[in-house]
Amino acid sequence: MTKLTHTIEGDVMAAFVTYTAVVVIKMMLMSPLTAYFRLTKKAFANMEDTKLSHPVENPQFLRVDPDVERVRRCHQNDLENIIPFVIIGLMYCLTGPHVSTALLYFRVFAASRICHTVAYVLPLPQPSRALSWMVGMVVTFCMASRVLTKTFHL
Repeated sequence: MTKLTHTIEGDVMAAFVTYTAVVVIKMMLMSPLTAYFRLTKKAFANMEDTKLSHPVENPQFLRVDPDVERVRRCHQNDLENIIPFVIIGLMYCLTGPHVSTALLYFRVFAASRICHTVAYVLPLPQPSRALSWMVGMVVTFCMASRVLTKTFHL
């Protein structure tokens, strides 16, 4: 392992922070997108939320809408994939990887998550969504593999 101060101040960590910010911001934008779909489709999860589109609480707006659920599932998928990327990616940065390899991993992961969101929300025909999910997952597993091979001590 390389020295921690060199790792934290290095190009790999700077790239990691940049691409992590991109995917986390993308994930955070899914909440307002869900709210937008809820408001435009008048499909609310809680009775008190129905007042957002009608002056009094109205149970007819308590419903499940397929478009709202699609955005919610996309957001859930982000949570299931971006959080492991952030954790594994941080450990990966501490193994002292080559900058070009790290940049490739970070860029491919960020692009795959953006493509996944576009494919999920629009929706685009399969296998576009599945392939973009798989690419991101492979990147995370590749980084995890390096972490284990560089630091495996029992």
